[in-house]
Amino acid sequence: MQITRKALLAALLTVPVALTLTPGAAHAHGTMNNPPSRAMVCYLEGPESPRSAACKQAVALGGTQPLYDWNEVNLANAAGRHRELIPDGRLCSAGRDKYRGLDQARADWPAAALPSGGRFTFTFRGTAPHRGSFELYLTKPGYDPAKPLKWSDLEAKPFHRQQDPSMANGSYVMEATLPVRTGRHLIYAIWQRSDSPEAFYSCSDVVFGSGGTSPTPAPTASPTSPTPSASPTSPAPTPTPTATAPPVALSHVDAGAGVRPVTVRAGGQVTVTAVCGTGRVRAVTSAAFTPRRHEAAAPAAVWTPALTAARPGRHAVVVSCQDGGTARTFLTVTR
Repeated sequence: MQITRKALLAALLTVPVALTLTPGAAHAHGTMNNPPSRAMVCYLEGPESPRSAACKQAVALGGTQPLYDWNEVNLANAAGRHRELIPDGRLCSAGRDKYRGLDQARADWPAAALPSGGRFTFTFRGTAPHRGSFELYLTKPGYDPAKPLKWSDLEAKPFHRQQDPSMANGSYVMEATLPVRTGRHLIYAIWQRSDSPEAFYSCSDVVFGSGGTSPTPAPTASPTSPTPSASPTSPAPTPTPTATAPPVALSHVDAGAGVRPVTVRAGGQVTVTAVCGTGRVRAVTSAAFTPRRHEAAAPAAVWTPALTAARPGRHAVVVSCQDGGTARTFLTVTR
């Protein structure tokens, strides 16, 4: 259901300066979502309270922002020079310090089960359609996940290469034949745009045969509904706009999060305004509330629940949309 301009405008007028709007991305973004990349796995677990040890440590190393920006593991000026620009041990982060938590060398990353030597449908979530080529590499026999991933750990040639694959439900779809393997391995994906030097990278942990954990399926979205993220031309997250920032065109708003008041005593009531411009509100999540996660009772593009602040501190308040979009703002709870 598309949010109407009237409904969105009404929501914006009732939200204080803590409102955070996430505009639709003007550039391509993406990551592998079947099998899910490390960034996608940790995002699906929940950036504020991940379940797996690997994702918990990723947050400890880099904070939650890299997980909200799961589709931004990129190099703006790669132009095919992947091995030249990305050093050994930092393949999963594309050499970016922001995503260093994804480079952890450990054998307990959640992994998806894949058939050995069989056919498999890969899907790569693309939050804005662009022309480009995909290359999928697999680690060599003898790969040790407990050691930092090096370029030499990957096969010299991709097991699958595809130019401009078709897109369905917000993801590029690629049918590929998997190499024969057993045990734990890693699939390294490179998406090199042909309309720009920008490239995106992802690491998907997999287990051939039995033993995979089959992570929660990644969300899908309309190809015209980009997921919020930082600008791919800058390693820093997009600054949070406030009421004094330049206005955002309503037709380009993807998600919004607001709280009123912005500071409240523990036990006080907080009105959260959740806006999903290209889909329906799924939930509001924050460590400030008990329980942390509140699911929307009915599908709606704008949801304004009144919640009770429970834990003192400065907490992120995250709005999740059914199409995978997110937005967040902050709430300060005093004693």
